[in-house]
Amino acid sequence: MEFFVPILALPMLIVPLYLIYRRKAQGKSVIGSLYIQIGAFFGFLVLSSLFGIGTTAIAADTVAAADNNLGIGLLAAALSVGLAGIGGGIAVSASAAAAIGAISENDKVFGKALIFVALAEGIALYGLLIAFQILGRL
Repeated sequence: MEFFVPILALPMLIVPLYLIYRRKAQGKSVIGSLYIQIGAFFGFLVLSSLFGIGTTAIAADTVAAADNNLGIGLLAAALSVGLAGIGGGIAVSASAAAAIGAISENDKVFGKALIFVALAEGIALYGLLIAFQILGRL
């Protein structure tokens, strides 16, 4: 059964890209593509948990505890990096646009504007540091 999982997962990777291309070709907003990608991620997550991708043949009594701790830890690390990256991207897009507007009006505010963009980018780095701490505990 584990042989068919990549075959089932392939449409979950291709269909969102096709839907994004179609939305862009129709002139619609591509913000919906974020929802499409998130849906594909959770679909693949459910598929991998149902069919047990990555499980190994260990003794039956240790599989439940080891896989549970490892799986929860990896999921926590992935969520901390992913959500911090999304939040950092949103913050950088807003602050960078404002910084460019401010710099175009007055060149002297470049240093202050750069600090605000760097602070917004720090959010993603904090998520990465938390992920390293989580992975260090596994």
